[in-house]
Amino acid sequence: MYTHFLKRILGFLGAFIAAILLSPLFIVITIWLHFANKRAGAFFLQERIGRNGKPFKIIKYKTMTDERGEDGILLPDQQRLTKVGRFVRSTSMDELPQLFNILKGDMAFIGPRALPTTYQFFFTEEEQHRHEVRPGISGLAQINGRTSITWGQKLKYDIEYVEKLTMWFDIKIFFLTIYKVFKRENVGVETSGIISFHEYRAAEWEEQGKHDLVVKALAQREALIKEQKRNDI
Repeated sequence: MYTHFLKRILGFLGAFIAAILLSPLFIVITIWLHFANKRAGAFFLQERIGRNGKPFKIIKYKTMTDERGEDGILLPDQQRLTKVGRFVRSTSMDELPQLFNILKGDMAFIGPRALPTTYQFFFTEEEQHRHEVRPGISGLAQINGRTSITWGQKLKYDIEYVEKLTMWFDIKIFFLTIYKVFKRENVGVETSGIISFHEYRAAEWEEQGKHDLVVKALAQREALIKEQKRNDI
């Protein structure tokens, strides 16, 4: 009952109340980031994998400028990350707009992290189970490392969450998340040196001699990226 009904109702009510109470903060951060990002906008939208593999647009605060080098290519993340953006990330305030994703039904407060749709071709059959529930703003992997654990560990935590999902388990993760945010443990800018998931999985498959899988997945990823760019035009 909790997984299929009550969790959604509680999530909607919680997000609705939080959005109202935090509306003054939303306004301040939005204006602050608008100018800090050199008018590149305050919000960032990206297609992510939702429940049952259905894609949706995640909403986050944008913490970087759109500055480019002489070659027209975006500068590295660390160069584009502003001081304001770094603070917003370190306090996890960049996640606040996802309250609207919860209201829409795309996400929940607690669940596996919503990952880019370009990663969908690199999951194993077992790892696909992480998509049986709505992705969350925080989750089991986030309270157990987030920026300091490997992709393999993150995905194992995601599967463990789906298998153990109960209301009390969600409550435990919720309060541990608040504790971690206030202590600023494993939040903010990635410092662990973890590469993108598709690179991690491609390297793993190559080591296992699964070259054909790598070629196929990378080709599917490139096709999806091209399609997304066409749709954005």
